[in-house]
Amino acid sequence: MFGISNFEVFLITAILLNLTPGTDTMYIVSRSISQGRTAGIYSALGISSGVVVHTLLAAFGLSVILTQSAFLFQTIKIAGSIYLGYLGLKMIMEKSHGNGQKALPIQSNKKIFFQGMITNVTNPKVALFFLAFLPQFITADAGAASPLPFIILGLTFTLTGGTWSLLTVYFSSMATSRIRKNAKAGTVLTRLTGIVFIGMGISLLKTKAAS
Repeated sequence: MFGISNFEVFLITAILLNLTPGTDTMYIVSRSISQGRTAGIYSALGISSGVVVHTLLAAFGLSVILTQSAFLFQTIKIAGSIYLGYLGLKMIMEKSHGNGQKALPIQSNKKIFFQGMITNVTNPKVALFFLAFLPQFITADAGAASPLPFIILGLTFTLTGGTWSLLTVYFSSMATSRIRKNAKAGTVLTRLTGIVFIGMGISLLKTKAAS
């Protein structure tokens, strides 16, 4: 149906892949631990929006350009690495405000959402993954004829991943709620999150294009 084969296998595989810790999970958990449930939720929504962008790029063939252009691949990879490093340094240098969770500025949730989306969109590994994974469940006659199979599979992956991300937000933020209420501990968590972000940026910088 809709040019999709073995959808049940895809669904199970997608769930298992979402349960495997990766860059997105680390980002969401770090936000939830250092800034609380609301920040974690907006981060998860931002990441999910980024996955939707990658879905559309794959569906309309734009991701193929990324794999075929070494310059474009390197540019996006470096931009994503720099952005993660910038976010990390900003958190490390942030001054204590007495309560890490309540000190976020007005409209920071909007910023957190877009930060999550940008970190996902500028991660070329996600584009490469979609191009390698989704076509395995699309019939040969539908692969080049319509973007619909890519969109359905991509949105399914987004839904399963988003659900898992929200569960991760809930448990990680709940487990550290008391710690964040302590001013010094909240500051330490924020700075540790910044270090994690920088580490993610370095890891992304080491990504190589598919041969």
